[in-house]
Amino acid sequence: MTEWLGSRIYYGWVMVAALAVTETVSWGVLYYAFSVFLVPMRSSLGWSEATLTGAYSLGLLVSGFAAPFVGRWIDRRGPRWLMTAGSLLGVALVLAWSQVGSVLVWYLIWAGMGLAMSATLYDPAFTAVTAWFERDRAKAFLLVTIAAGFASTIFLPLSAWLVEAQGWRAALVTLAILLLVLTAVPHALFLRRRPEDLGWRPDGAVRETDANTSRAASIHGAELREALHDPAFWWLAAGFALETFSAVAVGIYLISYLIDRGDSAGFAAFATGLIGAAQVGARILATMVGQRVSQVTLTGFVFSLQALALALLLEWQSNAGVLIAVLLLGMGRGVVTLMRAGLIADFYGRRNFGSINGSLAFILNGARALSPIAVGLAIGALGGYRSVFWGLAAISLLAASMMLGVSRTERAHGMPAR
Repeated sequence: MTEWLGSRIYYGWVMVAALAVTETVSWGVLYYAFSVFLVPMRSSLGWSEATLTGAYSLGLLVSGFAAPFVGRWIDRRGPRWLMTAGSLLGVALVLAWSQVGSVLVWYLIWAGMGLAMSATLYDPAFTAVTAWFERDRAKAFLLVTIAAGFASTIFLPLSAWLVEAQGWRAALVTLAILLLVLTAVPHALFLRRRPEDLGWRPDGAVRETDANTSRAASIHGAELREALHDPAFWWLAAGFALETFSAVAVGIYLISYLIDRGDSAGFAAFATGLIGAAQVGARILATMVGQRVSQVTLTGFVFSLQALALALLLEWQSNAGVLIAVLLLGMGRGVVTLMRAGLIADFYGRRNFGSINGSLAFILNGARALSPIAVGLAIGALGGYRSVFWGLAAISLLAASMMLGVSRTERAHGMPAR
Protein backbone atom coordinates (compact mmCIF):
# COMPACT_ATOMS: atom_id res chain seq x y z
CA MET A 1 0.00 0.00 0.00
CA THR A 2 1.56 3.28 -1.05
CA GLU A 3 1.22 6.41 1.07
CA TRP A 4 -0.35 8.27 -1.82
CA LEU A 5 -3.03 6.92 -4.10
CA GLY A 6 -2.35 8.55 -7.41
CA SER A 7 -1.13 12.14 -7.44
CA ARG A 8 -4.02 13.93 -5.77
CA ILE A 9 -5.26 11.90 -2.78
CA TYR A 10 -3.43 12.54 0.47
CA TYR A 11 -2.97 9.26 2.32
CA GLY A 12 -4.14 10.83 5.56
CA TRP A 13 -7.66 10.84 4.15
CA VAL A 14 -7.39 7.12 3.40
CA MET A 15 -6.58 6.57 7.07
CA VAL A 16 -9.53 8.75 8.09
CA ALA A 17 -11.88 6.66 5.93
CA ALA A 18 -10.54 3.44 7.43
CA LEU A 19 -10.87 4.78 10.99
CA ALA A 20 -14.43 5.94 10.31
CA VAL A 21 -15.35 2.30 9.66
CA THR A 22 -13.27 0.74 12.42
CA GLU A 23 -14.41 3.21 15.10
CA THR A 24 -18.07 2.63 14.24
CA VAL A 25 -17.70 -1.13 14.59
CA SER A 26 -15.40 -1.01 17.63
CA TRP A 27 -17.75 1.27 19.56
CA GLY A 28 -20.75 -0.76 18.45
CA VAL A 29 -19.40 -4.17 19.52
CA LEU A 30 -17.06 -3.40 22.43
CA TYR A 31 -19.04 -0.62 24.11
CA TYR A 32 -22.70 -0.31 23.10
CA ALA A 33 -23.72 -3.95 22.53
CA PHE A 34 -23.20 -4.77 26.21
CA SER A 35 -26.57 -3.32 27.22
CA VAL A 36 -28.42 -5.61 24.79
CA PHE A 37 -26.97 -8.73 26.40
CA LEU A 38 -27.80 -7.81 30.02
CA VAL A 39 -31.33 -9.24 30.12
CA PRO A 40 -30.67 -12.51 28.22
CA MET A 41 -27.53 -13.17 30.26
CA ARG A 42 -29.34 -12.45 33.51
CA SER A 43 -32.10 -14.88 32.52
CA SER A 44 -29.72 -17.55 31.26
CA LEU A 45 -27.03 -17.44 33.93
CA GLY A 46 -29.04 -16.22 36.92
CA TRP A 47 -26.54 -13.49 37.73
CA SER A 48 -27.63 -10.20 39.23
CA GLU A 49 -27.51 -6.96 37.27
CA ALA A 50 -24.90 -5.67 39.71
CA THR A 51 -22.67 -8.65 38.98
CA LEU A 52 -22.98 -8.11 35.24
CA THR A 53 -22.48 -4.33 35.23
CA GLY A 54 -19.67 -4.52 37.78
CA ALA A 55 -17.51 -6.26 35.19
CA TYR A 56 -18.33 -3.52 32.67
CA SER A 57 -17.21 -0.86 35.16
CA LEU A 58 -14.01 -2.82 35.71
CA GLY A 59 -13.38 -2.72 31.97
CA LEU A 60 -13.76 1.08 31.94
CA LEU A 61 -11.31 1.39 34.84
CA VAL A 62 -8.73 -0.79 33.11
CA SER A 63 -9.20 1.24 29.93
CA GLY A 64 -8.43 4.40 31.89
CA PHE A 65 -5.29 2.96 33.47
CA ALA A 66 -4.03 1.78 30.07
CA ALA A 67 -4.73 5.03 28.19
CA PRO A 68 -1.43 6.86 28.97
CA PHE A 69 0.63 3.82 27.94
CA VAL A 70 -1.36 3.41 24.72
CA GLY A 71 -0.87 7.07 23.88
CA ARG A 72 2.88 6.90 24.54
CA TRP A 73 3.22 3.79 22.34
CA ILE A 74 1.43 5.45 19.41
CA ASP A 75 3.52 8.63 19.75
CA ARG A 76 6.69 6.56 19.40
CA ARG A 77 5.72 3.65 17.15
CA GLY A 78 2.49 4.63 15.40
CA PRO A 79 -1.03 3.16 15.60
CA ARG A 80 -0.86 0.29 13.13
CA TRP A 81 0.16 -2.72 15.15
CA LEU A 82 -1.22 -1.59 18.51
CA MET A 83 -4.70 -0.94 17.11
CA THR A 84 -4.55 -4.19 15.15
CA ALA A 85 -3.57 -6.08 18.30
CA GLY A 86 -6.36 -4.33 20.23
CA SER A 87 -8.91 -5.45 17.64
CA LEU A 88 -7.65 -9.03 17.70
CA LEU A 89 -7.80 -9.02 21.50
CA GLY A 90 -11.37 -7.75 21.28
CA VAL A 91 -12.29 -10.56 18.88
CA ALA A 92 -10.84 -13.19 21.22
CA LEU A 93 -12.62 -11.73 24.24
CA VAL A 94 -16.00 -11.48 22.52
CA LEU A 95 -15.63 -15.16 21.57
CA ALA A 96 -14.74 -15.95 25.21
CA TRP A 97 -17.80 -13.92 26.28
CA SER A 98 -19.96 -16.18 24.11
CA GLN A 99 -18.87 -19.18 26.19
CA VAL A 100 -18.78 -17.61 29.65
CA GLY A 101 -20.26 -19.51 32.59
CA SER A 102 -18.15 -18.34 35.55
CA VAL A 103 -18.28 -15.01 37.35
CA LEU A 104 -14.48 -15.00 37.72
CA VAL A 105 -14.02 -15.56 33.99
CA TRP A 106 -16.62 -12.86 33.29
CA TYR A 107 -14.59 -10.30 35.23
CA LEU A 108 -11.33 -11.43 33.61
CA ILE A 109 -12.93 -11.01 30.19
CA TRP A 110 -13.92 -7.44 30.95
CA ALA A 111 -10.55 -6.60 32.45
CA GLY A 112 -9.09 -7.66 29.11
CA MET A 113 -11.86 -5.81 27.27
CA GLY A 114 -10.68 -2.63 28.95
CA LEU A 115 -7.29 -3.13 27.28
CA ALA A 116 -8.99 -3.75 23.92
CA MET A 117 -11.10 -0.59 24.26
CA SER A 118 -8.10 1.54 25.24
CA ALA A 119 -6.29 0.36 22.08
CA THR A 120 -9.15 0.79 19.61
CA LEU A 121 -11.64 3.54 20.57
CA TYR A 122 -11.46 7.31 20.04
CA ASP A 123 -8.25 8.16 21.91
CA PRO A 124 -5.86 6.08 19.77
CA ALA A 125 -7.81 7.01 16.64
CA PHE A 126 -7.51 10.72 17.42
CA THR A 127 -3.79 10.26 18.07
CA ALA A 128 -3.41 8.60 14.67
CA VAL A 129 -5.33 11.41 12.94
CA THR A 130 -3.47 14.19 14.77
CA ALA A 131 -0.14 12.87 13.44
CA TRP A 132 -1.34 13.41 9.85
CA PHE A 133 -3.26 16.69 10.08
CA GLU A 134 -2.88 20.24 11.42
CA ARG A 135 -4.88 22.65 9.25
CA ASP A 136 -7.53 20.04 8.39
CA ARG A 137 -7.51 18.28 11.76
CA ALA A 138 -11.01 19.39 12.74
CA LYS A 139 -12.43 18.09 9.45
CA ALA A 140 -10.61 14.78 9.88
CA PHE A 141 -11.94 14.39 13.44
CA LEU A 142 -15.41 15.24 12.17
CA LEU A 143 -15.38 12.58 9.45
CA VAL A 144 -14.30 9.87 11.90
CA THR A 145 -16.86 10.83 14.54
CA ILE A 146 -19.77 11.39 12.15
CA ALA A 147 -19.58 7.75 11.17
CA ALA A 148 -18.93 6.48 14.69
CA GLY A 149 -21.80 8.62 15.97
CA PHE A 150 -24.12 6.06 14.40
CA ALA A 151 -22.51 3.14 16.25
CA SER A 152 -25.33 2.83 18.79
CA THR A 153 -27.96 3.44 16.10
CA ILE A 154 -26.57 0.53 14.08
CA PHE A 155 -25.38 -1.95 16.67
CA LEU A 156 -28.08 -1.77 19.33
CA PRO A 157 -30.87 -2.94 16.98
CA LEU A 158 -28.48 -5.26 15.12
CA SER A 159 -27.39 -6.91 18.36
CA ALA A 160 -31.01 -7.22 19.53
CA TRP A 161 -31.99 -8.83 16.22
CA LEU A 162 -29.07 -11.26 16.40
CA VAL A 163 -29.98 -12.25 19.98
CA GLU A 164 -33.57 -12.91 18.92
CA ALA A 165 -32.54 -14.84 15.80
CA GLN A 166 -29.55 -16.79 17.12
CA GLY A 167 -29.57 -16.61 20.92
CA TRP A 168 -27.12 -14.48 22.90
CA ARG A 169 -24.14 -16.82 22.66
CA ALA A 170 -24.28 -17.28 18.88
CA ALA A 171 -24.99 -13.56 18.46
CA LEU A 172 -21.67 -12.78 20.13
CA VAL A 173 -19.85 -15.10 17.73
CA THR A 174 -21.37 -13.19 14.81
CA LEU A 175 -20.31 -9.87 16.33
CA ALA A 176 -16.77 -11.22 16.83
CA ILE A 177 -16.57 -12.08 13.12
CA LEU A 178 -17.71 -8.56 12.20
CA LEU A 179 -15.10 -7.13 14.56
CA LEU A 180 -12.35 -9.18 12.93
CA VAL A 181 -13.23 -8.33 9.34
CA LEU A 182 -14.15 -4.66 9.80
CA THR A 183 -11.55 -3.54 12.36
CA ALA A 184 -8.49 -5.83 12.62
CA VAL A 185 -8.04 -6.13 8.86
CA PRO A 186 -8.35 -2.38 8.06
CA HIS A 187 -6.07 -1.46 10.97
CA ALA A 188 -3.36 -3.78 9.66
CA LEU A 189 -3.73 -2.69 6.03
CA PHE A 190 -4.24 1.07 6.18
CA LEU A 191 -2.78 2.64 9.32
CA ARG A 192 0.61 4.36 9.14
CA ARG A 193 2.70 6.35 11.64
CA ARG A 194 3.47 9.90 10.44
CA PRO A 195 3.75 11.68 7.09
CA GLU A 196 7.22 12.95 8.09
CA ASP A 197 8.56 9.39 8.13
CA LEU A 198 7.92 9.33 4.38
CA GLY A 199 9.23 12.83 3.73
CA TRP A 200 5.81 14.49 3.64
CA ARG A 201 4.26 17.22 5.75
CA PRO A 202 0.84 17.28 7.48
CA ASP A 203 -2.31 17.96 5.44
CA GLY A 204 -0.59 16.86 2.22
CA ALA A 205 1.79 19.81 1.91
CA VAL A 206 4.49 19.45 -0.72
CA ARG A 207 7.62 17.63 0.40
CA GLU A 208 10.69 19.76 1.01
CA THR A 209 14.03 18.90 -0.57
CA ASP A 210 15.54 17.68 2.68
CA ALA A 211 13.10 15.19 4.24
CA ASN A 212 14.89 15.36 7.58
CA THR A 213 14.55 19.14 7.65
CA SER A 214 10.87 18.80 6.80
CA ARG A 215 10.38 16.27 9.58
CA ALA A 216 12.14 18.38 12.19
CA ALA A 217 10.20 21.49 11.22
CA SER A 218 6.84 19.77 11.18
CA ILE A 219 6.84 17.70 14.38
CA HIS A 220 6.39 20.09 17.28
CA GLY A 221 4.65 20.13 20.62
CA ALA A 222 5.08 19.99 24.37
CA GLU A 223 6.58 17.16 26.34
CA LEU A 224 4.27 15.22 28.66
CA ARG A 225 5.96 16.60 31.77
CA GLU A 226 5.45 20.16 30.48
CA ALA A 227 1.75 19.52 29.97
CA LEU A 228 1.38 18.01 33.45
CA HIS A 229 2.97 21.12 34.97
CA ASP A 230 0.69 23.44 32.98
CA PRO A 231 -2.36 24.81 34.88
CA ALA A 232 -4.41 24.68 31.66
CA PHE A 233 -4.13 20.88 31.57
CA TRP A 234 -5.61 20.55 35.04
CA TRP A 235 -8.39 23.05 34.33
CA LEU A 236 -9.23 21.02 31.23
CA ALA A 237 -9.05 17.75 33.19
CA ALA A 238 -11.37 19.07 35.91
CA GLY A 239 -13.91 20.44 33.44
CA PHE A 240 -14.06 17.38 31.22
CA ALA A 241 -14.07 14.96 34.19
CA LEU A 242 -17.04 16.73 35.77
CA GLU A 243 -18.95 16.79 32.49
CA THR A 244 -18.11 13.12 31.84
CA PHE A 245 -19.43 12.18 35.28
CA SER A 246 -22.71 14.01 34.60
CA ALA A 247 -23.16 12.81 31.00
CA VAL A 248 -22.52 9.14 31.79
CA ALA A 249 -24.99 9.18 34.68
CA VAL A 250 -27.71 10.77 32.55
CA GLY A 251 -27.14 8.26 29.77
CA ILE A 252 -27.48 5.33 32.17
CA TYR A 253 -30.42 6.51 34.27
CA LEU A 254 -32.49 8.55 31.79
CA ILE A 255 -34.74 5.65 30.75
CA SER A 256 -35.34 4.71 34.39
CA TYR A 257 -36.14 8.34 35.27
CA LEU A 258 -38.66 8.70 32.44
CA ILE A 259 -40.40 5.42 33.29
CA ASP A 260 -40.42 6.32 37.00
CA ARG A 261 -42.21 9.60 36.29
CA GLY A 262 -44.88 7.85 34.18
CA ASP A 263 -43.66 7.70 30.58
CA SER A 264 -43.96 4.44 28.69
CA ALA A 265 -40.93 2.21 28.26
CA GLY A 266 -41.24 2.54 24.49
CA PHE A 267 -41.20 6.34 24.59
CA ALA A 268 -38.32 6.35 27.08
CA ALA A 269 -36.21 4.11 24.82
CA PHE A 270 -37.09 6.15 21.72
CA ALA A 271 -36.24 9.46 23.40
CA THR A 272 -32.94 8.16 24.76
CA GLY A 273 -32.03 6.79 21.35
CA LEU A 274 -32.21 10.31 19.92
CA ILE A 275 -29.05 11.20 21.87
CA GLY A 276 -26.93 9.31 19.35
CA ALA A 277 -28.59 10.89 16.32
CA ALA A 278 -28.28 14.40 17.77
CA GLN A 279 -24.52 13.97 18.19
CA VAL A 280 -23.90 13.88 14.45
CA GLY A 281 -25.58 17.15 13.52
CA ALA A 282 -23.97 18.90 16.48
CA ARG A 283 -20.49 17.79 15.41
CA ILE A 284 -20.99 19.27 11.95
CA LEU A 285 -22.24 22.56 13.41
CA ALA A 286 -19.44 22.74 15.98
CA THR A 287 -16.78 22.18 13.31
CA MET A 288 -18.22 25.06 11.25
CA VAL A 289 -18.58 27.42 14.22
CA GLY A 290 -15.23 26.39 15.67
CA GLN A 291 -13.42 28.20 12.87
CA ARG A 292 -14.70 31.53 14.23
CA VAL A 293 -15.10 30.98 17.99
CA SER A 294 -12.54 30.09 20.65
CA GLN A 295 -12.65 26.33 21.35
CA VAL A 296 -12.46 27.11 25.07
CA THR A 297 -15.49 29.43 24.90
CA LEU A 298 -17.43 26.91 22.81
CA THR A 299 -16.66 24.12 25.29
CA GLY A 300 -17.85 26.21 28.25
CA PHE A 301 -21.05 27.04 26.35
CA VAL A 302 -21.70 23.35 25.60
CA PHE A 303 -21.21 22.39 29.25
CA SER A 304 -23.73 25.07 30.27
CA LEU A 305 -26.13 23.77 27.63
CA GLN A 306 -26.09 20.37 29.33
CA ALA A 307 -27.24 21.97 32.57
CA LEU A 308 -30.05 23.77 30.69
CA ALA A 309 -31.10 20.48 29.07
CA LEU A 310 -31.44 18.80 32.46
CA ALA A 311 -33.46 21.73 33.80
CA LEU A 312 -35.84 21.44 30.82
CA LEU A 313 -36.11 17.69 31.37
CA LEU A 314 -37.07 18.16 35.01
CA GLU A 315 -39.43 21.12 34.66
CA TRP A 316 -41.07 20.79 31.23
CA GLN A 317 -43.36 17.86 31.98
CA SER A 318 -44.42 16.90 28.44
CA ASN A 319 -43.20 14.74 25.60
CA ALA A 320 -42.08 17.86 23.73
CA GLY A 321 -39.99 18.95 26.71
CA VAL A 322 -38.35 15.55 26.94
CA LEU A 323 -37.51 15.47 23.24
CA ILE A 324 -36.00 18.95 23.23
CA ALA A 325 -33.98 18.18 26.35
CA VAL A 326 -32.71 14.91 24.88
CA LEU A 327 -31.70 16.60 21.62
CA LEU A 328 -29.71 19.19 23.60
CA LEU A 329 -28.08 16.44 25.65
CA GLY A 330 -27.10 14.57 22.50
CA MET A 331 -25.73 17.69 20.83
CA GLY A 332 -23.58 18.42 23.86
CA ARG A 333 -22.25 14.89 24.09
CA GLY A 334 -21.29 14.90 20.42
CA VAL A 335 -19.47 18.22 20.59
CA VAL A 336 -17.54 17.38 23.77
CA THR A 337 -15.86 14.44 22.02
CA LEU A 338 -14.43 16.77 19.37
CA MET A 339 -13.61 19.62 21.73
CA ARG A 340 -11.44 17.53 24.04
CA ALA A 341 -9.18 16.17 21.30
CA GLY A 342 -9.02 19.53 19.53
CA LEU A 343 -8.07 21.46 22.66
CA ILE A 344 -5.27 19.06 23.56
CA ALA A 345 -3.87 19.32 20.04
CA ASP A 346 -4.20 23.13 20.02
CA PHE A 347 -2.53 23.56 23.40
CA TYR A 348 0.21 20.94 23.18
CA GLY A 349 0.84 20.10 19.51
CA ARG A 350 1.29 16.84 17.63
CA ARG A 351 4.54 15.37 18.86
CA ASN A 352 3.30 13.88 22.16
CA PHE A 353 -0.45 14.14 21.60
CA GLY A 354 -1.01 10.47 22.45
CA SER A 355 0.79 10.63 25.80
CA ILE A 356 -0.89 13.88 26.87
CA ASN A 357 -4.35 12.90 25.63
CA GLY A 358 -3.93 9.47 27.23
CA SER A 359 -3.14 11.07 30.58
CA LEU A 360 -6.34 13.10 30.32
CA ALA A 361 -8.28 9.98 29.28
CA PHE A 362 -6.98 8.21 32.40
CA ILE A 363 -8.71 10.87 34.54
CA LEU A 364 -11.91 10.88 32.47
CA ASN A 365 -12.29 7.11 32.47
CA GLY A 366 -12.05 7.20 36.25
CA ALA A 367 -14.99 9.62 36.28
CA ARG A 368 -16.81 7.42 33.76
CA ALA A 369 -16.38 4.32 35.93
CA LEU A 370 -17.28 6.10 39.19
CA SER A 371 -20.41 7.79 37.86
CA PRO A 372 -22.85 4.82 37.64
CA ILE A 373 -21.97 3.61 41.13
CA ALA A 374 -21.99 7.01 42.85
CA VAL A 375 -25.19 8.20 41.19
CA GLY A 376 -26.92 4.88 41.83
CA LEU A 377 -26.10 5.18 45.52
CA ALA A 378 -27.33 8.79 45.54
CA ILE A 379 -30.64 7.80 43.92
CA GLY A 380 -31.12 5.13 46.57
CA ALA A 381 -30.21 7.45 49.43
CA LEU A 382 -32.43 10.32 48.22
CA GLY A 383 -35.30 8.07 47.21
CA GLY A 384 -35.69 9.32 43.65
CA TYR A 385 -34.19 10.92 40.58
CA ARG A 386 -35.15 14.60 40.67
CA SER A 387 -32.72 15.78 43.32
CA VAL A 388 -29.93 13.74 41.77
CA PHE A 389 -30.59 15.14 38.29
CA TRP A 390 -30.53 18.68 39.68
CA GLY A 391 -27.19 17.81 41.22
CA LEU A 392 -25.94 16.61 37.83
CA ALA A 393 -27.05 19.91 36.29
CA ALA A 394 -25.02 21.75 38.93
CA ILE A 395 -22.01 19.57 38.11
CA SER A 396 -22.31 20.57 34.44
CA LEU A 397 -22.34 24.25 35.42
CA LEU A 398 -19.28 23.67 37.57
CA ALA A 399 -17.60 22.04 34.56
CA ALA A 400 -18.39 25.15 32.50
CA SER A 401 -16.77 27.34 35.16
CA MET A 402 -13.54 25.36 34.79
CA MET A 403 -13.23 26.78 31.27
CA LEU A 404 -12.72 30.23 32.82
CA GLY A 405 -9.47 28.91 34.26
CA VAL A 406 -8.51 27.53 30.85
CA SER A 407 -9.26 30.84 29.12
CA ARG A 408 -6.80 32.67 31.37
CA THR A 409 -3.99 30.50 29.99
CA GLU A 410 -5.16 30.48 26.37
CA ARG A 411 -3.02 33.41 25.20
CA ALA A 412 0.04 32.07 27.01
CA HIS A 413 -0.10 29.14 24.59
CA GLY A 414 -0.20 31.44 21.56
CA MET A 415 -3.76 30.50 20.68
CA PRO A 416 -5.43 33.28 18.71
CA ALA A 417 -8.45 35.07 20.11
CA ARG A 418 -11.37 34.47 17.75
